[in-house]
Amino acid sequence: MKIVIPGGSGHVGAALRRHFIGHEVVVLSRQSAPGVVAWDGRTLGDWTREIEGADVVINLAGRSVNCRYTKQNLDEMMNSRVDSARVIGQAISQCQNPPRVWLQSSTATIYAHRFDANHDEKNGIIGGTEKDAPPKWRASIEIAKAWEAAAFECDLPRTRRILMRSAMTMSPDPGSIFSVLAGMTKRGLMGKQGSGRQYVSWIHEIDFCRAVDHLIAREDLSGPVNLCAPNPLPQAEFARVLRDSLGVKIGLPTPAFALEIGAIFLKTETELILKSRRVVSSALPASGFEFQFPHWPEACRELVGRWNASG
Repeated sequence: MKIVIPGGSGHVGAALRRHFIGHEVVVLSRQSAPGVVAWDGRTLGDWTREIEGADVVINLAGRSVNCRYTKQNLDEMMNSRVDSARVIGQAISQCQNPPRVWLQSSTATIYAHRFDANHDEKNGIIGGTEKDAPPKWRASIEIAKAWEAAAFECDLPRTRRILMRSAMTMSPDPGSIFSVLAGMTKRGLMGKQGSGRQYVSWIHEIDFCRAVDHLIAREDLSGPVNLCAPNPLPQAEFARVLRDSLGVKIGLPTPAFALEIGAIFLKTETELILKSRRVVSSALPASGFEFQFPHWPEACRELVGRWNASG
């Protein structure tokens, strides 16, 4: 297969590139690098030649959400997502031989802050109207909704479109979310954060890549699909498992007000920590997908083993 991955130079892209060894993989990136095709993520250009005749497009492009939610950063997050999805749709619409499937990255953050039940594709509640959600949380949901809408602006009758509403993809790569959390745990900083009741949704990188394979193969799947392990868990339990797997006995609790102060100095937002993301998939299991790592303890131990081995 020929697989084109806009925004494929990040951690999720790295996992997919490893997974698709043996296939022709083309990465589109704003950052120049050997073996990478340049694009600006906004306008049609020479890069569209890579889309013509490709089998699959997997769009991962978008500014990192790990930042302060200033107006400038929110605008950049919105524009980088909407513009890239829009221009990919335009490029596909001009193809004589278009890709048969377009997997468009989205986020599990689109669902409401919730403790009482799981969100799935059928019964999940889109967020933004919760009474206890800060305005900045609503802003990120508006970005997610616009991001998804942009992928359906063009009429593409020969290309199946899937919105990958992904949870945190856990890999041991340097700089990945798991690597950051493991490093914090080693320093004794991964105890209960805020109330510790907020749910953490996650997916092991192996299952993420296997789910992508499944989505490519299953022609009956389209629209939103949640890429999340079937067993989200409260943050306090998530952190305890991580400490146990790393052999760390101490995890200092951090109250919400201290997290808010720390987020200012770290130039990030507490939404990434305090929002309860209780998200699962019904579409994947119903279509025959089986998770290799459905539970966090087993997934965590495997990730820790590779993280330790990498030094």
